[in-house]
Amino acid sequence: MKQEFPVIETNRLILREVTKEDAHDMFLYLSDKDVVKPMGLEPFQTVEDVWDEIKWYKSIYEEGTGIRWGITLKDSGKVIGSCGFLNMIPKHYRAEIGYELSREYWGRGIASEVLEAVVHYGYKHFQLERIEALIELSNIQSQKLVEKNGFTREGLLRHYEFACGKFEDLYMYSIIKEDLKLI
Repeated sequence: MKQEFPVIETNRLILREVTKEDAHDMFLYLSDKDVVKPMGLEPFQTVEDVWDEIKWYKSIYEEGTGIRWGITLKDSGKVIGSCGFLNMIPKHYRAEIGYELSREYWGRGIASEVLEAVVHYGYKHFQLERIEALIELSNIQSQKLVEKNGFTREGLLRHYEFACGKFEDLYMYSIIKEDLKLI
């Protein structure tokens, strides 16, 4: 029997599974080059591109290699971004965390609220020991976000990924359970 997709609630937000009905909301931010560039993606061109993204979210959850929550506003239910784990390796109790947020909501503390909730969920429900964040050198805001939330920069991964036609260097950040005194 398939497990029900978990829902996380914070003060202002509900993190839930996205559906095809959310595609138009998601297209608004996934078509913004400043939102998707740090993800190593080109701006989405059509709502159908978003459907493929939603299918990918569903596939990583079903395969057990990740989970991606849609970030929704409590008052409207509008999807304004996503956050979740990928490359989950249960044998090693680790996963990568990723996120994006509509530009309209930058600078309001939403990403921090989401990151804290998802990190805590990962430790409690997936028994993670280590959560990694891979961040482009030019993405200063994301670096500040993870540092504010207890992550430590461990080093530079040279030419770690090939995205948007070129090799990208990434900073490796991590947080381990003991950093948050969650043991």
